[in-house]
Amino acid sequence: MDPSLQAKLLRVLQEKKFERLGGTQTISVDIRMIVASNVDLTEAIANKKFREDLYYRISVFPITIPPLRDRRDDIPALAEHFLNKYCMDMKKHTKRLSKDALALLDKYHWPGNVRELENTIERAIILCEGRVIGQDHLAIRIPTAEEIRLREGAGLKEVGQHAQMIAERAMIIRVLKQTKGNKRKAAGVMQIDYTTLFEKIKKYSIDTIKEV
Repeated sequence: MDPSLQAKLLRVLQEKKFERLGGTQTISVDIRMIVASNVDLTEAIANKKFREDLYYRISVFPITIPPLRDRRDDIPALAEHFLNKYCMDMKKHTKRLSKDALALLDKYHWPGNVRELENTIERAIILCEGRVIGQDHLAIRIPTAEEIRLREGAGLKEVGQHAQMIAERAMIIRVLKQTKGNKRKAAGVMQIDYTTLFEKIKKYSIDTIKEV
């Protein structure tokens, strides 16, 4: 909220009066406000982005809603609600989530909270042609422990090494597919020896490509 608007809101809350834009008559009001924010207002106050006096005026009875990842017991009920809602909106047969899909929903960290869950279920309904929604329909991916560690804080060198590993793994998989799993041929394409390729396949846990 713009600082000038914060001051106006504070005056209305304190005096319970306001004037319409362009008006001359003072209007008295008796209101109850429910205020929500997805930012830390105490931090915003410290950064001079939110008025401290307004904060204490509206923070009479604060309610903190934990992120979805901290209330995983709510996920099945919310997913069921969104399933019914969007199946009805899209005029589709009622669908259900498989056990594997429910397990993936429970394991995912949900950085976008309930809104991300809603979007995920809506997309899954569109992608699923049958009655049962599986993991592939959810189109979400669990980050690896390495990715989580990097997200929490890492130096530039470590980030560069991680990016190189991702690029190497993707290239090896692509070339193995092109060579139909022939490792010796793939090693020649990538201009590395067979032993090096074998070690990298083991390092990156590439076990989905079978030699033909």
